[in-house]
Amino acid sequence: MNIKSVILSVIISILAFSINGMAQKLWTLEECIVYAYENNIEIKQSVLSVNAADRDLLQSKLNLAPSLNASANHSFGWGRSFDQSANRYANKNTQQSYFSINSQVTLFNGMQLINNVRQKQFDYLSQKYTSDKIRNDMSLNVAASYLLILFNIELANNAQRQVNISVEQIDRTKKQVEAGAISSGSLYDIEAQGAADEANLVSAKNKVMLAYLDLMQLLDMETNTAFDIDKPVFDIVGSPSLLPAEMIYNKSVEIMPEIKSAEYQVESALRGLSIVKGMRSPRLYATSSYATNFSDQLMKSYIPGQPGYNEMINFNEQFKENRNGTLSLGLSIPIFNGYQVSTNIKKSEIYYESVSLNLESEKLRLRKNIEAAYADAIASYQTYLSRKKSVEAFDASFIFTEEKFNIGMVNSTDYNVVKIQLANAEADLASSKFDYIFKTKILDFYLGRSMSLSDIANVREN
Repeated sequence: MNIKSVILSVIISILAFSINGMAQKLWTLEECIVYAYENNIEIKQSVLSVNAADRDLLQSKLNLAPSLNASANHSFGWGRSFDQSANRYANKNTQQSYFSINSQVTLFNGMQLINNVRQKQFDYLSQKYTSDKIRNDMSLNVAASYLLILFNIELANNAQRQVNISVEQIDRTKKQVEAGAISSGSLYDIEAQGAADEANLVSAKNKVMLAYLDLMQLLDMETNTAFDIDKPVFDIVGSPSLLPAEMIYNKSVEIMPEIKSAEYQVESALRGLSIVKGMRSPRLYATSSYATNFSDQLMKSYIPGQPGYNEMINFNEQFKENRNGTLSLGLSIPIFNGYQVSTNIKKSEIYYESVSLNLESEKLRLRKNIEAAYADAIASYQTYLSRKKSVEAFDASFIFTEEKFNIGMVNSTDYNVVKIQLANAEADLASSKFDYIFKTKILDFYLGRSMSLSDIANVREN
């Protein structure tokens, strides 16, 4: 081998390794969930709602500060008009300017402003936990789609094994027909079953493709994106070590965001009730202002012959001399306003009762979901064990039937029946296994654990 051939072989090896390395990008369940958190539009919208609630909270705090406003006005007049600066009527063109700064602060209004701040705090927390609830729902949906892919892949693998068995059996049967050991009818039956197995394989592969599509759409990925998932092999050994449903509920009710959100809605409603009750209270407030003005009709002297007669006082002097300030306290007492406050109080009490019932409803729904998931996990495990025994029995039966068929002791119909029974048993076993895995992951989720498959996966397939 010359030097050019060696170099070319090295380059091809490097390229092949690079391409293989790029193809090795397999998405784990955790990576899919993180990607959904970062890219899902609904989650992004929920984050925006949290940010808006945060701005409302900030504004409620700023409402405690005094207001401060400035104004300026300059006017032109002609004809007979009253000049407030000169305190007389003028029958000519005039110019006047006014400048002022005003401030007002509420000293007491039945704790409405303070309760508004507290209400906005609870509204912010409620919105934050609502956003967390959306994230949790997304993680469950991603996990379900992820496991659905693995389930359909296992079905496709089972279908491929059935095709392989049929291919081998067709080859053996042809030889037996040629040798005159069995009739051609048996070969036709085996070939028909082989064609059915191939159709089942095509259907299984299509389901895998559709399951991938569902997950990619859930992640808002474009369908032309190169995407594949990590394929762990699950090993279910021993009985499930599950906490009692009551213990899972007691833990879950303290951490589930839907419960936290409902609790803060109750607190917000309670503060809202305090706000409308505060409307019955008098409002004590303080105001202050500082102003000055200018007029081109203000003269140093209006007496003929006197110094400064018909000489306008300049702007700077007027700005200083006309300064004035005020500071006042005000009290506004509500007496009768068409029972608006009483109506608002009743409506707030109704809303408080409504959100309190909603909290109890969320707790009840959580308890039911946990109890159902717990019962399903136990039942699916028992189903898995029984179907595992069924597969072992059908597998032994198939091996025995295949041996008898090969020596002509069993006809093709009986052989195909046993083969189909084995295929159905394998499909049922895969269904119960992934159902059990998902139900246990739901219980882990209610305990606040991250969605991961590493605790039940012992080998990974590429």
